Amino acid sequence: MNPINLSWSKLVVTAVSVVALSPISSALAVSRLSSPVASKLGNSPQTQLLVGQSEGEAIDIPVNTSFSPEKKSAFTLYIWQPGGTIKEVIARISIKSKYGNKYRQERFLGDYKYKIKQKAKFVKGFKLGDRIVIRLYDNTNRFIGYSEFVCLPENTAVNLILSANPTENKVVRTFYGFDVNNDSIVDNTNAYDYFTEVNNQKVTFLNSSEKINIVQYQAAGFAKVATTGTYPTSFSEGDFAVVGKSINAFDSNLAKALTANPGSLVKLTPIQDNSSFELGELLSKYRQIGVAKGIQVSFSDISKNYWAREYISELAAMEVIGGFPDDSFRPNAPVTRAELAALLQKVFIKSKVREAINFKDVPKRYWAYDAIREAYEMGFFTILNSKNFNPTQKLNRLDVLITLAKGLNYKFT
Repeated sequence: MNPINLSWSKLVVTAVSVVALSPISSALAVSRLSSPVASKLGNSPQTQLLVGQSEGEAIDIPVNTSFSPEKKSAFTLYIWQPGGTIKEVIARISIKSKYGNKYRQERFLGDYKYKIKQKAKFVKGFKLGDRIVIRLYDNTNRFIGYSEFVCLPENTAVNLILSANPTENKVVRTFYGFDVNNDSIVDNTNAYDYFTEVNNQKVTFLNSSEKINIVQYQAAGFAKVATTGTYPTSFSEGDFAVVGKSINAFDSNLAKALTANPGSLVKLTPIQDNSSFELGELLSKYRQIGVAKGIQVSFSDISKNYWAREYISELAAMEVIGGFPDDSFRPNAPVTRAELAALLQKVFIKSKVREAINFKDVPKRYWAYDAIREAYEMGFFTILNSKNFNPTQKLNRLDVLITLAKGLNYKFT
């Protein structure tokens, strides 16, 4: 493994932010940071640039790419209790961002004080496939419920329905679906409907409602409770399936804000009529305490007024970039071909356009072996009359800028 974490020049941070920080564009706007790269780029879907290994020359080679902006999503969250008398609950909200076929580590998005039947909108930056996690607490901070749902490609209406006595019966019904007309009501199309049950710090995604007193979860406007739960496909199939399983609701690697008592680290946010929250602002607001353990988002040589501080901190929170063992970031440090390959692997999700090469100077034990192979398969880098990759060769700023820009299907104009 590389003995030091990756560090990138100002240019790399700016260019990578064009694609990697798209979910937090609103946070960057708040910070009034702008990219000197983006204004000089224009669309070009036909070509991808591959950095040559000799004298840093750039070579355009036509390839087929499948890069396209991901669909954005938003959701409205209601909390109900048709059969009980609870007046308020605390909803702790977090996100597992979808990245390719995987998810980034869970991040805290705030503690919200809901009155029963209240709603709030969460907008700008959520993507199709992102998983939203809701942990529910009563006013004495007792853990009374848990749910997860997947963001849909359109506006989504989400309803969490509590039992008549949630301190004893910690079963939550989740009923959600498309809300194309943005009226906060699940459209008359296919909807998801399932139950989760909390037992101590474990939560089970139930296969059916057979052993549940469903009357207490029925309310006007909701579909009748089905015997078999209706889950998103990713909940029932694949590496991240949860249906019929019990999972730990408080993993040891979670952020401090996700394990502390509500209100102890951050103030509770009361839900008001027509409350609306933007993802980028929430990620920025809670970044210091909202990322998983072991992720460093502050660096000794990046001051509060440094021009790229927001970019650097958010990319670090996403585990795209990192610092050095002495807690520094070294923004002007040079970038090697191996380091650039590692960054490309983390940032881009592109189709493979060619077979990998067994480079003579990149053994399988080399820290960036997988990243180099995958970046090459995606169309990055070209090898001229040699089977050496030259992983430690330092790249100049133009090499890096053009490679990243063409990876985004842009060209200079």
